[in-house]
Amino acid sequence: MEEKKFNTSSGIEIKPVYTEAVATNELPGTFPFTRGIQKDMYRGRLWTMRQYAGFSTAEESNQRYHYLLKQGTMGLSVAFDLPTQIGYDSDHEMSDGEVGKVGVAIDSLKDMETLFEGIELEKITTSMTINATASVLLAMYIALAKKQGADISKISGTIQNDILKEYAARGTYIYPPKASMRLITDIFEYCSKEVPKWNTISISGYHIREAGSTAVQELAFTLANGKAYLNAALEKGLDINIFAKRLSFFFNCHNNFFEEIAKFRAARRMWAKITKELGATDEKAQMLRFHTQTGGSTLTAQQPMNNIVRVTNQAMAAVLGGTQSLHTNGFDEALSLPTEAAAKIALRTQQVIAFESGVTETADPLAGSYFVEALTNEIEVAAQLYIDKIDIMGGAVSAIENGYMQNEIAASAYAYQVAVEEGSQVIVGVNKFTQEKEGITDTLQIDESIRTIQSDKIKCLKTERDNEAVNAALLRLTEAAKTNENLMPYILTAVEAYATLGEIADVLRNVFGEY
Repeated sequence: MEEKKFNTSSGIEIKPVYTEAVATNELPGTFPFTRGIQKDMYRGRLWTMRQYAGFSTAEESNQRYHYLLKQGTMGLSVAFDLPTQIGYDSDHEMSDGEVGKVGVAIDSLKDMETLFEGIELEKITTSMTINATASVLLAMYIALAKKQGADISKISGTIQNDILKEYAARGTYIYPPKASMRLITDIFEYCSKEVPKWNTISISGYHIREAGSTAVQELAFTLANGKAYLNAALEKGLDINIFAKRLSFFFNCHNNFFEEIAKFRAARRMWAKITKELGATDEKAQMLRFHTQTGGSTLTAQQPMNNIVRVTNQAMAAVLGGTQSLHTNGFDEALSLPTEAAAKIALRTQQVIAFESGVTETADPLAGSYFVEALTNEIEVAAQLYIDKIDIMGGAVSAIENGYMQNEIAASAYAYQVAVEEGSQVIVGVNKFTQEKEGITDTLQIDESIRTIQSDKIKCLKTERDNEAVNAALLRLTEAAKTNENLMPYILTAVEAYATLGEIADVLRNVFGEY
């Protein structure tokens, strides 16, 4: 009888036993950072416990933020609704049915003021999951910080700002790739001078994985996108030792415990080598810093309480893999945006790992494990093959324009779905250990009247603001977009005049076109 074979999600075969030590004498905090970017890791400072929230109106999201901060959240992570993500105001016909649904609706600086009312931006870090309109939302955040009297050189946080994965996996893009890359490098340049503590891009593997990729594909395509951003900034004449320090990454953490840990270790090592090859000599510019979110696509609507166990497993893998920041999903998120109760359990999961498990007391506790070290090496080799292939195509932008990444992800997603339907991939409560009656969880309901509320706010704003100043700011932005000037100062001026997100995005649509 043939012995059963076991593989990771990426098709790497798992041996019955590992007997060879392949670990090096490398120390944490030293190049190439396989074992972590800090010498003492969590002994010195825990990861940032960040809870992703944002729904309905700015008022309701503000209440949730105050609740999370009282529960011990160390940083806020803002979800925006789809119209905000693709540059439409709430009163636009394309926004119908989507306002406030998957995140908070932000139409102008007024909404941003409400969103952070009672929260001092200098005292928290904020991560914003926004891409196509990242320049506008960042400008709103900077404008609000200035209104609060904050020193903008001290405000810190992250904008996702990773448009390449939108073309490859997610779809919320507006402009053609070259125009989008220009906006990103403008942000790099502006922030390096004006907002030096801000992470100007969070290069995202998360959505690549959510679209159905394997762990190896997530790693390879994310790092390939990262190389494209490095090259775009270098072509603009920016110093890699300065701008690369403000790049961060955003990874998914799935169910295969050891594969995920090995993926994170391999990611650090590979990125250190990539940045060094492109000229980075400062160690801080060679370090891969990353945020992790537990796998949204792993959550099941069936037996939703099982998701608490899944999230715990994934969160532990992220910590053992050396994450700098972590969001844990609510157990009810396969059904709706998380309720307060689910968000609290998700945060408590992180706190129990941090303060009760003991895994934080030494750096990279799984280093030297025959299995983990072998798997780290195998994942690196497999991911490098993909990156080499993408380099031959001319880099990530060309690979995306040719549909290469999209096709690879689609093939993996299909193979996984077939395995689930055949039962070779077990999902507890879905294709095994099922039950006829499911416990229905209380879910968060979003009021359908939100679009009317937001539209009324926009109408009111347009009667109260100085429309001459708005039109002048938008005209200056139009003219600047036709040149090679950095657009961030012009966007900031428009935002401070209370131009809406949609008005600013439309100016750029008119100049750059839509993709």
